[in-house]
Amino acid sequence: MSGNDREYVPTPIDWVREQIEGYEASGGLDWNRTPRTGVPIVVVTMLGRSTGFVRKQALIRITHDGEYGLVASFGGAADHPVWYHNLLANPDDVTIQDGPESFPVRVREVDGAEREEWWQRGIAVYPKFAEYEAMTDRRIPVLVAGPF
Repeated sequence: MSGNDREYVPTPIDWVREQIEGYEASGGLDWNRTPRTGVPIVVVTMLGRSTGFVRKQALIRITHDGEYGLVASFGGAADHPVWYHNLLANPDDVTIQDGPESFPVRVREVDGAEREEWWQRGIAVYPKFAEYEAMTDRRIPVLVAGPF
């Protein structure tokens, strides 16, 4: 990530910040599942689109053929999560930590049949995504992160 010299600003959400800190400190051995549901996570590092600060987000781990699905559900809220906008603004300046090491990825939003395939993979890992979709009028975006 070319933002290595940029300031990291942790999320103000206590449990998310604690999970990311615990995950990174343990090389992904601890804090590697969501607190309430026990679903595996990865840590996605990106640049803030407005601030340029380094941001990190713990997201549900959805994988297929060396790529990662990133579902911007935001718990069924009316708006997209901030991290979704950050990833679209800097799609080539992203890393994923899935275990002890981080690695660079390129992010792209998917649509059509490809989105549906990833959406179904996401629901298979975390069935609540379907509930979140029913709670909102927006179409929940799905992004795919993979090697350059």
